[in-house]
Amino acid sequence: MKKLFSKIVDVKPNELRALWLGFAFHFIILTAYYIVKPIRDSIAAGNRLETLPWMFTATLVVMVIANTIFAAIVARMERRKFIPFAYAFFILVLVLFFVLMRTGSPSQQVWTGRAFYVWVSVFNLFNTAIFWAFMTDLFTVEQGKRLYAFIAVGGTLGAIAGAYITKNLIRGMGPANLVAISAILFAIVCFLVRFFPNNFTEGTRVVPAREQPIGGTAWSGITHIARSPYLFGLAAAIMLYTTTSTWAYFQQTSLAREALKTSMDRTVFLSNLEIWVNMITLFIQIFLTGRLLKWFGVAFTLISLPFVSMLGFGAMAIAPSLSMLAFFQVTRRAAAYALMRPSREILFTVLKREDKYKVKSVTDTLGYRVGDQLGAWSYGGLGPNGFGFSLNTISWIAVPVTAGWCVLSLWLARKQRALADAQTKSAQSAPLSDISAAETA
Repeated sequence: MKKLFSKIVDVKPNELRALWLGFAFHFIILTAYYIVKPIRDSIAAGNRLETLPWMFTATLVVMVIANTIFAAIVARMERRKFIPFAYAFFILVLVLFFVLMRTGSPSQQVWTGRAFYVWVSVFNLFNTAIFWAFMTDLFTVEQGKRLYAFIAVGGTLGAIAGAYITKNLIRGMGPANLVAISAILFAIVCFLVRFFPNNFTEGTRVVPAREQPIGGTAWSGITHIARSPYLFGLAAAIMLYTTTSTWAYFQQTSLAREALKTSMDRTVFLSNLEIWVNMITLFIQIFLTGRLLKWFGVAFTLISLPFVSMLGFGAMAIAPSLSMLAFFQVTRRAAAYALMRPSREILFTVLKREDKYKVKSVTDTLGYRVGDQLGAWSYGGLGPNGFGFSLNTISWIAVPVTAGWCVLSLWLARKQRALADAQTKSAQSAPLSDISAAETA
């Protein structure tokens, strides 16, 4: 059985345990998230377009506070302690929303829904940032190229499972009980993390450097990004991704609100959208992602999302409709999850350990939310609340923006290759001690 599996995935015997644990970890956290994601998006579609930028702003404020607290905790806690601690906090908040959803009055439910939207938007980014930071800390660059695609499959299966659960249970159980199921799944993760190996050397369980508290200050991630062109480019690419994603999301929300009149109908539609996104993602991950990374390198897969986005916004400019938007969103998000996400994680493998956690927590949380702000307020300003541009016109504006994103993606891929080569030459068995110094070499 192991030999058969090794033919499908390029995995070594001493990596099997960590690989399957990473697969299970990713499956569970995305099942938990995709149970609540359609509920969150249905809440957004139930609000007026004018309200959404303010909900995005509230998300950013909460994100800034949460990111500062997170960075301070990471600096003082060992990996095996702060990961369960973070997920235990997620559970506590989900239980609180479960109670509020079951006991609040109709007027209170409106604000509970908006608060739930903000919370899910915040915790999802920490959810995935913690997971992938853990993976990049556990695996090397070489291992990541071989194993990340399979680990990503676990997340995709979890996303399909979560959306399927919501689609089939939302009418019978209601949103509150689904939130409780999500909390139970996160409780499982708290126990799972303790079973990960410290390294891949037979017969040893001690890797002092990786188990020490990471150190540094709560603001180290931001200051490192400001000093490093490579890290700044990473942050800029993520902000371009989230800005254009927000534009597409606003288009989705507006069209869904017009076509689907009830909250349950919107939740079912959005659950179906998630299922299609992740089924296509799964197909690409199984049959294409690993091969494309191996054959063409990071540049090809990294540029896939901005290129698809450029074509999709062009299509929306010509023929805007809910069906066209659904096709665009499915294609775009499948490219993001199956191709862009694994290749982007490889960009982080050349960072020193502190940056893997702190810079990544900034780019994958604060960077996302700042990009959301740019997208939310620029869309509102360009649209009916500002210049009055139509959906078609805003889509045309997005085309050159995504073209610039393509150029940045190619530069990042070349820079990662140069840093990886420098890392290999300077120390075969140790990470780069200073990413900024390596860039000037």
